[in-house]
Amino acid sequence: MIEDKTTLSAVPGEPRTSLLKRLTSANTLWIGLVLLVLVATFGAIRPDAIFQVTTLQFLLAETAVLLVLSVGMTFVIITSGIDLSVGSVLVFASVASAMAMNSVSGGDATNAGWGVIAFGLLVAVVSGAAWGLLNGLLISRAKIPALIVTLGSFGAAQGAALLLNNGSNVSGIPDRLNRTFGSGTYLGIPNIVIVAAVVTALGALLLSTTRFGRYTYAVGSNEEAARRVGISVRGHLTKVYLLAGTLAGLAGFMGNAFFRVAVVTGHETDNLNAIAAVVLGGTSIFGGMGSVLGTVFGVFIPAVLEKGLVIIGVKEFWQPIAVAIVLVAAVWLDQTRRRARNQR
Repeated sequence: MIEDKTTLSAVPGEPRTSLLKRLTSANTLWIGLVLLVLVATFGAIRPDAIFQVTTLQFLLAETAVLLVLSVGMTFVIITSGIDLSVGSVLVFASVASAMAMNSVSGGDATNAGWGVIAFGLLVAVVSGAAWGLLNGLLISRAKIPALIVTLGSFGAAQGAALLLNNGSNVSGIPDRLNRTFGSGTYLGIPNIVIVAAVVTALGALLLSTTRFGRYTYAVGSNEEAARRVGISVRGHLTKVYLLAGTLAGLAGFMGNAFFRVAVVTGHETDNLNAIAAVVLGGTSIFGGMGSVLGTVFGVFIPAVLEKGLVIIGVKEFWQPIAVAIVLVAAVWLDQTRRRARNQR
């Protein structure tokens, strides 16, 4: 029997809870409260800076790429897995996409149209999906631990990105891409944030309302029990890592739109930031429990914390320390919940 760690039914035929409850599983309400308290605290100290439209727009825009990356990581960690490669896969997809757009534009895609941009998006997504598929097959078929596989692909993808353009950044990103998705807005909301919001909403629905989501929870709760009730664990794990890689590729393309250049450095800690966001959002590092909504809160807690500390004048060296304290506290709370549940 599968241990009931979630608000979802993992086995067909079991009663299901309401959509709202499924979307807010893993105790996300208290995590949202933490985020609200942070915003209120910094807002009370510096309301003139925190609540400026430009401040909020930039905060949302600069977290959009990490949010897309973290949605994929949520699925991985719920299955009791880990993916250390997503940051490097993002870089590889970003570089491959930029080079592809330049290649079909005579060496410079600055003035390219939507056809070239669509081709660049395809290259980015396929590149990310290929790395994700490789990870999934090695983990599910070859039975190599996820930590080892993704640590290897972390280095391999980073090295491959450097080889593609001899270790140099790739310029020539289409101006139209940057104007529309990188810096453009709709009703005051950055378009890149709208894209991230759509991806997040689709991820939440996939996890909370579909068989794919139920299987994800089931595999993370008890892999052997999931296998006994007829779930193809190997196939499902492959799909989960494929999804994470695909979203990493999309995040790489979004980064091109936002920064107007494909950079080969600067994303070294994106994998750790995504893992931290997922764990901060209440997803258990041991698998079987979590939600995309919680991950959204987990992405914004360190972002608001760092931005708020800058605004109130705290030295930047204290920012990672503050984020680390919050992360350790989140893991401690997760372990406390697990012990309490096991003692019942």
